[in-house]
Amino acid sequence: MANTIQPNIELVREMSLKYRNWGKWGPDEELGSLNYVTDEIRAKAATLVRRGKVFSLALPLDSDGPMVGAHGRVNPAHVMLWDGGDIESGAQDFLQGLRYTDDAVFLVLQSSTQWDALAHIYFDGQMYNGHGTEKVTSRGALKNSITNVKDKAVGRGVLLDIARYKGVPWLETSYAITDEDLSGCAKAQGVEVGEGDFVLVRTGQLGERQLAGAWGDYAGGPAPGLGITAANYFCPLKVAAVATDTWGTEVLPNETPDVFQPLHVIMLVNAGIILGEMWVMDELAEDCANDGVYEFLLVAPPLTVTASVGSPVNPQVIK
Repeated sequence: MANTIQPNIELVREMSLKYRNWGKWGPDEELGSLNYVTDEIRAKAATLVRRGKVFSLALPLDSDGPMVGAHGRVNPAHVMLWDGGDIESGAQDFLQGLRYTDDAVFLVLQSSTQWDALAHIYFDGQMYNGHGTEKVTSRGALKNSITNVKDKAVGRGVLLDIARYKGVPWLETSYAITDEDLSGCAKAQGVEVGEGDFVLVRTGQLGERQLAGAWGDYAGGPAPGLGITAANYFCPLKVAAVATDTWGTEVLPNETPDVFQPLHVIMLVNAGIILGEMWVMDELAEDCANDGVYEFLLVAPPLTVTASVGSPVNPQVIK
């Protein structure tokens, strides 16, 4: 049931303990709820591919992205190391016959479509599985890096198109998606969410900003998103991961005036559910509405940047 009292930090602590998975798979494991995704589950997910239709859910990695520089998060900067002008100028005449182009990119790892690592969020001095702040140093994460997910982010994906369920192209600003919204949407779509699933939640906000042609305050501003009761839906179902089409997964401003991003605390820090943000879902949602199929194979491995606490991803949905 939806929570009827004002959520606060004490409720966050209570829910964190209720859904905590620390030690469930041992004191040294670093996968959290991805442990629910077995080889058998992945094999079954592969049978969902019937049409061979592929959807990329990634934003372009370029300077036109949603980041505004706040807290050091800037859009990717792509530069050419060697280009056609270098070839024409003779700069590569030291080579015999062949000429080439090369490029590089400066990339803030959480500046676009991405996964949050279990090492990304701390609460009361601890991250997932009870590790302290000494486990993330200037060299990166010694525990719970997103690179642990490099061969794990594959399985059954389920889209919960909340905006369409509510009969709107996008949810109103600061609409908090409840556990009842999530269960009602799944029922209306005729799909069951279960153990080891990767659940994609569409608010429509990203598509609304793309249609407007301006990001505005998308990065960190008021937004629809998951409310605190969403944990009461996802955690008992033992989902592997949750991704949204918003900057920060959760409704903004948050429902808790005394703790920022409470679901990150409950689901990421305690339940070990990795979170995806800024996933592009509109084309997929349209296809799902047309064929009535809201389950699919999802392949979404992170980049293997050693000891990183988040990673860009080009999620592939295959139906």
